[in-house]
Amino acid sequence: MTGILWNFASFIVALGILVAVHEFGHFWVARRCGVKVETFSIGFGKSIWSRIGKDGTNYNISIIPLGGYVKMLDGRVDDVPPEQQAFAFDKKPLWKRASIVAAGPAFNFAFAVFAYWLVFLIGVPAVKPVVGEVTPQSIAAEAGLQPGMELIEVSGVKTRDWESVNMGLIAHIGDDMMTLTVTTPDQVGSSQVKTLDLSTWEFNPERESALTSLGFRPYSPEIEPILTSVSEDGAAGVAGLLVGDEIIQIGNMSSPTWAQVVEVIQESANTPIDVIVVRDGVEVTHTLTPNSREARDGTQIGFAGIAPKVSEWPESYRFDLQYGVFDSIGKAVEKTGQVISLTVTMLKKLIVGDVGLNNLSGPISIAQGAGATADYGLVYFLGFLALISVNLGIINLVPLPMLDGGHLLFFAVEAVTRRPVPEKIQEMGYRIGGMIIFALMAVAIFNDFARL
Repeated sequence: MTGILWNFASFIVALGILVAVHEFGHFWVARRCGVKVETFSIGFGKSIWSRIGKDGTNYNISIIPLGGYVKMLDGRVDDVPPEQQAFAFDKKPLWKRASIVAAGPAFNFAFAVFAYWLVFLIGVPAVKPVVGEVTPQSIAAEAGLQPGMELIEVSGVKTRDWESVNMGLIAHIGDDMMTLTVTTPDQVGSSQVKTLDLSTWEFNPERESALTSLGFRPYSPEIEPILTSVSEDGAAGVAGLLVGDEIIQIGNMSSPTWAQVVEVIQESANTPIDVIVVRDGVEVTHTLTPNSREARDGTQIGFAGIAPKVSEWPESYRFDLQYGVFDSIGKAVEKTGQVISLTVTMLKKLIVGDVGLNNLSGPISIAQGAGATADYGLVYFLGFLALISVNLGIINLVPLPMLDGGHLLFFAVEAVTRRPVPEKIQEMGYRIGGMIIFALMAVAIFNDFARL
């Protein structure tokens, strides 16, 4: 319950910030263009706080935090007195109206740059994208990828950390090929370019990562089957296992790796298994009955409440992704551009069918992401805000009526024909656009519940 409340609170904070940024873009440019703004609202429905500013605008916070709006004086909606005509939105030149509408997404992109600037200024711990394991006969193996190689570029885009690598890989969903620029396994000498044949690539983000679906995993420090944590109330604590025990046999498996220990425990929910450990130089046998919990696919998996010994990362693999005040600006612009490019690419592939609708995420997934990143710390939460802000800006530019992109489409037609799009056509467009948007929202929410 605590986790749900934390996710919800983080979601409200994130959405409130991003909606405020978006709507403030419309508000700020409208004021600069001489349009009277009657209401600036964060949220919909019943008002929980409001006040009238010196500028005559009603600033409002409403109870449903799933959006917001800026209500401007508009002769198409209300009767405007003759003395107020000059301040009405519909009486302004086309370029001013287009600027006001485009300002919302533009402010979302500007906020993403600001958020990434703070991320790079504060700094975030990172590790070099060095390959750890390569699955035989996989796409990665066929391309010649080997353990120890560091990924420098994905199809020409530089990758300093695993986040950049993941973004680069996901951008190639539905493509026929991809290139990876890598160092030699000993990371000494010239770089090499590996071409991956993606014609047989099957990637389901609900089951695995892009890396594992291609057949490789990141390097990680050695994990030894030596217990560094044992929950007293867990199955291992009840069985008598102690911190410092080294597991040398579990079930019928001798000298197991930690991954094998985990596999045996997960396959033995509520089933007793013998565990032999070395304690103070003496072999001791315990009977462990793993507790049971439900996995995402509905199956029961076992868990014991233990943690292993993890070796330290090599210093040469670790670094802080941090820059100075001015260098951070360039890096923030570059990062925002990469996210915009990835989002547009994925949107195109969604439209043509290269990416399935099951990949859409709704408010529940966003809330989980907000809670998880907020739990990690401010830097990670800022990165999450930047990512969602870019997505919000891109989505609003989609040329569907009801979205900013739909209004801009009507303005483009007006610029060509020299007259506004007839109101009946606009109204029909709003209805069609509304149905499409609500249908996509329904699919996204259904996907969210399917992932729970």
